[in-house]
Amino acid sequence: MLRQPSPTNPRLALPRNPADTVKAPASSTKEMHPLSAPEARRLLETAQGDRLEALYVLAVHTGMRLGELLGLKWEDVDLEGSTFRVRRTLMRVENGRRLALGEPKTKKSRRTVKLTPRAVDALKSHRARQAAEKLATGGVYEDQGLVFAGEIGNLINLSNLRQWSFAALLKKAELPHITFHDLRHTCASLLFQKNIHPKFVQELLGHASVSITLDTYSHMLPGMGGEAADAMSEALS
Repeated sequence: MLRQPSPTNPRLALPRNPADTVKAPASSTKEMHPLSAPEARRLLETAQGDRLEALYVLAVHTGMRLGELLGLKWEDVDLEGSTFRVRRTLMRVENGRRLALGEPKTKKSRRTVKLTPRAVDALKSHRARQAAEKLATGGVYEDQGLVFAGEIGNLINLSNLRQWSFAALLKKAELPHITFHDLRHTCASLLFQKNIHPKFVQELLGHASVSITLDTYSHMLPGMGGEAADAMSEALS
């Protein structure tokens, strides 16, 4: 609080409030459009046989960011142990002019993720398909060890994947237009519907802290609405 001018000490008076020049931070909250469980199943059923089927399976089953998916390498994947490590992410550098692999978003983003049986099967099929692509290119394939690469081993453009592959898949599945990031929200939503503790969801998604998970998904948590009132009434009845 600003101190009022004092007749005995006029230096305490300020000509203007310094806070007037400070702009409040803009809200970073974006509206989410997670798929329901039936919609998520329809999306993955429609993706069966698609060249990037495994990418969509991992997006829904693990909540990985698109950059993390496109930065994943086979050396990070342990299909026998049903795990993989997130160690890098695909990003735009040089003011968006070039694609490159870099460090994950935060320290917590570097994580080990447990794969579901469906995800393991999808990755095995994807690896076999990729091996066939390498043979078909006749030595042109630039093998960088990427799990998800272009047809000649190159980095996949994030914008192109969203605008062409993902948009076409949504249309084919007759689903509403959503962003690729909404698949991450879909993963969180499905887990909360099964009463998975927010701490486990935080670890899976790679949030820096559980408070971020709670701030982002508090409206999805069971008991945040009428269920809390019903539970209290039942406890005290």
